[in-house]
Amino acid sequence: MSASIERLIEVRDLSRRFGRVAALDDVALSVREGEWVVVMGPPGSGKTTLLNVLAGLDRPSGGSVAVGGTEVAGLSPRELARFRRETVGLVFQEFHLIPYLTALENVMLAQYVHSLTDPAEAREALAQVGLGERLEHLPSELSGGEKQRLCVARALINHPRLLLADEPTGNLDEANERQVLDIFARLHERGQTQIVVTHNPEIAAMADRVIVLEHGRVARDGASARRPLQVVHGP
Repeated sequence: MSASIERLIEVRDLSRRFGRVAALDDVALSVREGEWVVVMGPPGSGKTTLLNVLAGLDRPSGGSVAVGGTEVAGLSPRELARFRRETVGLVFQEFHLIPYLTALENVMLAQYVHSLTDPAEAREALAQVGLGERLEHLPSELSGGEKQRLCVARALINHPRLLLADEPTGNLDEANERQVLDIFARLHERGQTQIVVTHNPEIAAMADRVIVLEHGRVARDGASARRPLQVVHGP
């Protein structure tokens, strides 16, 4: 791997404090382009805070966070908005879908925020996550697994370099979890850089690397016990 693409993320001496509480305390890590990293740890260990800082949704109290060579903490509000539009795709445990928009319109809205809408590209994105027959359905007409797959399509429609997911299967049953994890596995095969916060050891076993946070610090950072998911190709 060439030096120019070896590292997408560089975090050094990162801290995030809320009053006297240190949600993140002297965190250092790097993530290579195309790597799948899982972040684990007990509640309150700083997992979601780390994702929010990487996404530019929260500002660090100290240290540096560089994504794609851009120092995120130094960006203005306008530059942060552009950074999120162009560099980061976000998938949350809560779906945050617009209830009165169809599946297709929810994806096209993400396109509109970035630049211009492209209905054909939005349809293709939904087909890639197995929702090609659900384009005109409202979120209320979709199952939990379908909603999460819609969220993945929305996160990826603008081709972000970095995909960040916070407990993406936390509210799903086993069958729907499998479908969503299959999408993440296929994305990894295609070279998508992704960081997934989870408590699920099944997901950790699929990733390249596992980072464990405890009390806002990195307690472990190493290769996963790699056990690839058997990927089902196609929607």
